[in-house]
Amino acid sequence: MIVSMIAAVARNRTIGKNNDLPWKLPDDMKFFMNTTKGHYVIMGRKNYDSLHDKYKPLPNRTNIVVTRQKDFKAPGCIVTHAVPDAMRIAKDAGEQEAFIIGGAEIYGLAMPDADRLYITEIDAEVEGDTFFPTFNKKEWKETSRTHHAADDKHKYAFDIVVYDRIRKS
Repeated sequence: MIVSMIAAVARNRTIGKNNDLPWKLPDDMKFFMNTTKGHYVIMGRKNYDSLHDKYKPLPNRTNIVVTRQKDFKAPGCIVTHAVPDAMRIAKDAGEQEAFIIGGAEIYGLAMPDADRLYITEIDAEVEGDTFFPTFNKKEWKETSRTHHAADDKHKYAFDIVVYDRIRKS
C-alpha cells in the first residue's frame, strides 16, 4: 500500500490557523477531493473536529480518525488511537493508496512511513498556528508540478506538486 500525505502548505509551512484553513483556494480543494475520493483518509481528531458537520464523514472515502481519547465517537468513521493502527486497517482492507490528511501532529507521526507527498505549495507567507513538518527534499523526487496563478477566486498563486520518496535499494 502506498502511504501518501496531502496538504496545502504556505512558504512558511503554515497549514492552519484557529483549527481552520487560512485561505480559500477552491481549485486546491477540488484537487484534494478528486485525489482522495474512493480512498482511505487518515486524520487526527482536531482535523476531524474542524470539518463542517455536512462533511462528516468526508463523503466517498473511508474516514479513519486517530485520537488519544479512548471514548471518542465519530459517526460513520473508524476511530483508532495510533497512526500505525490506522495504516494497518487500510492495508488489511486492501487499500492501494491511503491518504494522511492532517493535522500537523499526524503528519509528523506519519512522515517516516510516507511514500508520496501531494503538496500544494502556496506562494505566500501566511500567518498561522499549525505547520507542516519539515522534510529533506533530497529524499524525495518531484514527479509532477502544476501551476495555478492567482485570480479572482484564488488570492495566492500555488503549485500542486507530487513528490515520491527515493528508496535506497
